[in-house]
Amino acid sequence: MGKNEENDALTKNKPSTEKDILSELELKMKKYLRGESANLEGLKDKKLKGQLAIKEQLYGKSAQAAAKAEKWLMPSEGGYLEAEGLEKTWRIKQETIAQEVDISSSRKQYDIILPELGPYTLDFTSSGRYMAVGGRKGHLGIVDMINLSLIRELQVRETVRDVVFLHNELFFAAAQKKYSYIYNREGTELHCLKEHGPVLRLQFLKNHFLLATLNKFGQLRYQDVTMGSMAGSFKTGLGRTDVMQVNPFNGVVSLGHSGGTVTMWKPTSSAPLVKMLCHQGPVSALAFHSNGHLMATAGKDKKVKLWDLRKFEVLQTLPGHANTLDFSQKGLLACGNGSLVQVLRDVSGTQNYSRYMTHSMVKGYQVGKLIFRPYEDVLGIGHSTGWSSILIPGAGEPNFDSWVANPFETSKQRREKEIRALLDKLPPETIMLDPSKIGTVKPKREKPTKEEKEAEIEAAVEAAKGMKLKNKTKGRNKSGKRVQKKQDAVTRVKRPYLEQKIQEEENLSRKKQKTSEGVELPKSLQRFARKKPSS
Repeated sequence: MGKNEENDALTKNKPSTEKDILSELELKMKKYLRGESANLEGLKDKKLKGQLAIKEQLYGKSAQAAAKAEKWLMPSEGGYLEAEGLEKTWRIKQETIAQEVDISSSRKQYDIILPELGPYTLDFTSSGRYMAVGGRKGHLGIVDMINLSLIRELQVRETVRDVVFLHNELFFAAAQKKYSYIYNREGTELHCLKEHGPVLRLQFLKNHFLLATLNKFGQLRYQDVTMGSMAGSFKTGLGRTDVMQVNPFNGVVSLGHSGGTVTMWKPTSSAPLVKMLCHQGPVSALAFHSNGHLMATAGKDKKVKLWDLRKFEVLQTLPGHANTLDFSQKGLLACGNGSLVQVLRDVSGTQNYSRYMTHSMVKGYQVGKLIFRPYEDVLGIGHSTGWSSILIPGAGEPNFDSWVANPFETSKQRREKEIRALLDKLPPETIMLDPSKIGTVKPKREKPTKEEKEAEIEAAVEAAKGMKLKNKTKGRNKSGKRVQKKQDAVTRVKRPYLEQKIQEEENLSRKKQKTSEGVELPKSLQRFARKKPSS
């Protein structure tokens, strides 16, 4: 009897575990689904409707496969610092963290001091394997972050304002004193971008293969690095600025200006897509969350603001000033000002950020650039006397997808990935505020019926008849003149509807005439066709 009861209990518990697993997979599927499915009910084309329905099924299957892979195949999980009792995470020092982590992680915490060549700016590849460094006094270099070995360094002997990797670690661009240059991994100069002028900031759009530059005259330019052509060149008209960032979700370039405004641009529009007032003083830094819906701005008014880009509303305002901002892959926000670095975290998941970690640099070090290393819990700091690296638990994505970014890829895999990226290259026209609109069905605009038009005309006529007229003197207030004025008002109201009706009739007659001219009658009926007048 006891064995039977145990078997019954096991069979009762089994479905509940399966249900738990299914519910967990459903939650994970939502993360991988490509938004809401398209509404196909309004489509009349059966073939197109069937094709889109098959695509939607494929999207669902791929999301399910990704959810299963995350559930059963992901080797590691992310974690954060957790305080006990009254302890605060932001009080934990880097020395304490270095004592607790393993040897390979402790190696990622270091300081490189080069006071004669700073201040430094940094950039990582999408896989986080390689880092490009640029010193203001002309020092350029590429570092392998896994081996911590210097691949190549060169001295250009002029001012370097910014560096950025192109589609992989083989090419990088540097904004120098007079022009921007593109170098290969060996340090050989490949191109001189004279058309861009003295550039202050560089950004690379990896899905579109576009190099975006902002020069000191306030001009924004886009260079297609595959064809070498200029994709767009615009004057912002808001003066000089060195605040520029790309939204990773949609490829829109955002600029922060001295008037406190933030403008958003795409290469096919000479006017900004959005122009929003963010601060009461100059904008000093910008950063975008990887989901593309959250933007962080810092201004000289000593405020850091978080914005919801779907509504263009402020979600949170934090006190403090920041010269540089950056979001990690897991949503941590790093703020740097002077010699202090602060990391903020959204603990509750409701876009309510609070202090997570702090780090004080050596007195006199001025932080110039903060950038999180992809797929690692590491924050890179470019400062006035070199660059540093500190550990931020929970910052990076714990698992990498080798099809997207592989830190251990071979030369053959890199070639295949480069060819695939070139084949999948997106045209500049696909850059827009809401890229999810691409591929959706545009709803057909229904014309108003005859009864609705008549009702609209009647309502407009009644409103015109009920209009009150001003009392006038010297015989201009007679009843005959008042009736005439009301009649004129009614005709003015009716005129646009009548003109529209006449236009529609003319268009219909033209269409009929074209179709009748294009159709050739059979020989037996051609003698009844209307003959064209001879000229």
